[in-house]
Amino acid sequence: MDLDISGRSASEIAESLRARIERGELHPGDILPPVRTLADDLGVNRNTVVAAYRQLTQAGVIVTRGRGGTRVADLSPVAQEGFAAGSVLRDVGTGNPDPALIPDLSGALATMAGRPVLYGEPVIDPGLERWALAWMREGLAPAADLRLTITSGAADAVERLLAQALTRDDAVALEDPCFLTSIHTVRIGGYRPVPVPVDDEGMTVEGLRAALEQGVRAVVHTPRAQNPTGASLSARRAEELRAVLSDHPYVLVIEDDHFSLLSRRPFHSLIAPAHRRWALVRSVSKFLGPDMCLAVTASDPETAERLAMRLTPGTTWVSHLLQRLTLALVTDAATAAAIERAGAHYAARNAAFVKRLTNEGVPAEAGDGLNLWIPLPVPARAVSEQLMRRGWLARAGDDFVLGDGGPSRRLRLTVHDLDDADAERLAVDVAAAVHAAGGRLVTREVA
Repeated sequence: MDLDISGRSASEIAESLRARIERGELHPGDILPPVRTLADDLGVNRNTVVAAYRQLTQAGVIVTRGRGGTRVADLSPVAQEGFAAGSVLRDVGTGNPDPALIPDLSGALATMAGRPVLYGEPVIDPGLERWALAWMREGLAPAADLRLTITSGAADAVERLLAQALTRDDAVALEDPCFLTSIHTVRIGGYRPVPVPVDDEGMTVEGLRAALEQGVRAVVHTPRAQNPTGASLSARRAEELRAVLSDHPYVLVIEDDHFSLLSRRPFHSLIAPAHRRWALVRSVSKFLGPDMCLAVTASDPETAERLAMRLTPGTTWVSHLLQRLTLALVTDAATAAAIERAGAHYAARNAAFVKRLTNEGVPAEAGDGLNLWIPLPVPARAVSEQLMRRGWLARAGDDFVLGDGGPSRRLRLTVHDLDDADAERLAVDVAAAVHAAGGRLVTREVA
C-alpha cells in the first residue's frame, strides 16, 4: 500500500503520518512500514524515522509491538461498568451494588458542617488518616513503611500510580480475564498489557513469571473478589507469587482490594516486606456507594511522594467534606453492621442463584464479589443473544478477555438484586438460551 508519507526531518515525517491517520487514510491496527523500509523510501537516516515513530508513540498515535510491527493505535472505547443506556431489557450485567444496601447518608451529612479548608493545609483529614492507617495495615507486613494518599476512587489511584512509574508502551501485567476499568486505563495510558491467567486461587504463578520475563514494569492485581471471576488469592498462591516477585523488587505491584469490607474471604497480599515499589488501594464505592468517589492508597514512601506529585496539577486533594463523611460512616456502628449484612446478602443471593442454575443443567460456582462468572458449553455471545430474545441483557465474557483464546464461553451476571421469582426465571432462561445456542445441558439434579 502506498502511504504517501513525506518529510526529511523527524517532525515532518511524524506530521505527515499523523495527518493521514486524522484524515482516515490509515485506520486503527494498520501496520506502518518498518524503519529501514521507510528510511530508504524517504532517503533519510534510519534514526530519523526512529525519532518520528517515537514522537507518535509518546503521543499515543501509534504503538510498537516488537515482532508485531508498528501499528496505528486503537483508540476505540472499552466497555465500561454500569447500566446499558436506553435498553428496555432487564439488565443483569451492571456490576452495580444493590442501592437498597447502600447506607443512608442523610444523618452523617448533617454533621459535616465545620470550618473551611484552605489552600496549603494537610490534604488528608486528620481523623480519616488515623482510621485509614489502621485499616490499611491489615494484612500487610507489620514492618511495612507505608504512607497514605487519598484519591478520587480506585480507578483514579491506579491511573496515577501507573503514570508516575511508566511511559507509553511500557508493559503492564494485567489479570486475564480483567476488570474493564483496568483495560481502559492501560489502553488510554498507551501501555502494553501483558495478560496473566487467573484461576480459582488468583494470578497463576507461571503466568506472572512469564510476564516478568517479558519485562513488565507494573503488576495490577485484585487480591479478593476478582472482577469478573470472583477469585480470591489463597495463602499458598500469595506465598508462591511473592517468591516469583522477590527477584523483581522494583516492579510496581498495585493491589486493588475493591471489595474489602464486603468480602467473605481473608486478605492475602503479594507485597513482601522487602518489595520496594508497591501500593495497596481500597475504595469505599462498593459499600458506601459509587458516588462516594474516595479511595485510600497505602504505598512505599517514594511511590507515595510521586503519587502526590501526580495529584498536584489537578485536584490536589479530595474534598474534606467527602473525607469527613466517609469517616463518619465507617466509624458508625450501625453503618458497619449494615455493611456486614450487605456482604452476607451478596454471598447468599449469588450462592442461591448458582444452585438454581446448576439444577437447570448449567453447573456453576459462586466466587466472592458482586458478580457471577458462569461457564458455558457454547460461545457466550450466542447465549447472550438468545437471552435478549427472552428479555434479559447479559454481559458476555469477551469484554473482559485480554488474550487471543477465541470466543469466550463465560457470562458475567449481576443477580443479587433479583427476587426469587426473577432469579428462577433467569436460571430457566439461561438454560434455554444455552440449549438454543447448541449447547448440551447437564442432567438436571433431583431436588
